[in-house]
Amino acid sequence: MKPPDTLGLIGLGLLGSAMAERLLGAGFDVIGHDIDTDRRSALQAAGGRPAGSASEVASGCRRILLSLPTSDVVAAVLAEIEPHLAEGTIVVDTTTGDPETMAGLGTRLAARGVAYIDATVGGSSKQARAGEVIVLAGGDEQAFQACQDVFACFARRVFHVGGCGSGARMKLVLNLVLGLNRAVLAEGLSFAAAQGLDVNAALEILKAGPAYSRVMDTKGQKMLSGDFAPEARLSQHLKDVRLIMAAGERRGARLPLSALHCRLLENVEAAGFGDSDNSAIIKAFF
Repeated sequence: MKPPDTLGLIGLGLLGSAMAERLLGAGFDVIGHDIDTDRRSALQAAGGRPAGSASEVASGCRRILLSLPTSDVVAAVLAEIEPHLAEGTIVVDTTTGDPETMAGLGTRLAARGVAYIDATVGGSSKQARAGEVIVLAGGDEQAFQACQDVFACFARRVFHVGGCGSGARMKLVLNLVLGLNRAVLAEGLSFAAAQGLDVNAALEILKAGPAYSRVMDTKGQKMLSGDFAPEARLSQHLKDVRLIMAAGERRGARLPLSALHCRLLENVEAAGFGDSDNSAIIKAFF
């Protein structure tokens, strides 16, 4: 019987832990690292192998997934593990980060014979745990194809959208629309409440009519119940919106709605909801 492939995973937060569960469930041997010891313990409890450092992960496998907060953190981790990356290694970066930084990382690693794929994930950790996210990938086509078995563990659809950095660029487009959908839903529900309407009935009607969007299914009840247990943190989305604004400025794109959205998110974060689920955007209206 063929032994299971060993996959590396650096970053075991909300998304990283969800991917780990899916990969372990599919039979992969997962060696993972996170600076948080509790997260490493959780990986071990799930059947994975915790590593004491990112370099240990890099030394032990030829396909490595990153799930980190920002592209700056990614750059720091890659600087640490780069001496341990063998030629032919594939680094799959699921971080939502700065596209230009990620493109530069791809160029640098390619010079060492290491493939870098910015494989950003569309969807929350809950959706990843259910295998319902999509992957937007940029990078070498051959390396992308070599990771189809990995993507199939947690994604329902996978898109290759161009060279290194393209996945990150497409993720910003996705997050622009998704975040504004959440903000519009929050404003609509608060408007219904202000008019004395039953907000649960309002949500049901919105789902049934032409204004429907998937965020009504994933975030509507969380908004109404005040259940802000994080599936994707509000501060992380604020980071994404700032990346959107910076990319828009570089490219000359007009983003007035995103500018307003950024201010709303900053207000909610300042009110103490940064670590809450991104459905807490409704606190900007109530």
